[in-house]
Amino acid sequence: MTDDAVPELRASDADRERVAEVLRDALAEGRLDMEEFEERLEATYKARTYTELTPITRDLPTGGAVAPAPVSFTKEPVESGSWAGQVVGGEGSSTGAVAVLSGFQRKGRWTVPKKFTAFAFWGGGEIDLREADFADREVHINCVAIMGGMQVTVPPGVEVVVRGVGIMGGFEHPRGDERAEPGAPRVVIGGFAFWGGVGVERKVTRAERQRLKEQRRQERLDRRERRRLGE
Repeated sequence: MTDDAVPELRASDADRERVAEVLRDALAEGRLDMEEFEERLEATYKARTYTELTPITRDLPTGGAVAPAPVSFTKEPVESGSWAGQVVGGEGSSTGAVAVLSGFQRKGRWTVPKKFTAFAFWGGGEIDLREADFADREVHINCVAIMGGMQVTVPPGVEVVVRGVGIMGGFEHPRGDERAEPGAPRVVIGGFAFWGGVGVERKVTRAERQRLKEQRRQERLDRRERRRLGE
């Protein structure tokens, strides 16, 4: 589709996220350096129309003109909308946490700031983002664990990047290569671990586990009923 075909059609959050995903793939493949990636990403989130989005990925393999979402993307606005209410802006309800011979928790309903710093010395901490709101689409969590440990829990669908350094310790990457959902925030986890560790895992909330359990139970009952009626 040419630029003239959609001259001033407004782009959605899902459209911007698709472009951002192309840019992240290009960065990982070495097609863009960090400076150019950041410039293009900033332009992506500032874009308001397809005409503004189109040039951003035109020279990339999966780029080209950005057109209105085809039928195969009909689910994306719903997924994007589910995250839209959790990227709330503002300063965040807590900018850091410290545990010295003790522990800390950040869990439940709280707002993750753009930058959150956690420090543990002979102690531990829990940073749970499953019910959290986010001050920005990309947040940075800096963990320093010295002879201690921390656990970061994120919900499914959130993009996670782990950049921490461990000396006689380590940073654990979440299991699986899960693609980010449209509109979901990006969580960058960095820092330093010495004789300690930082674990990162994806996990649904207890309420969601219960919902899925009930859904599977109902599906089993439905199958039994269909088999009964078919006899």
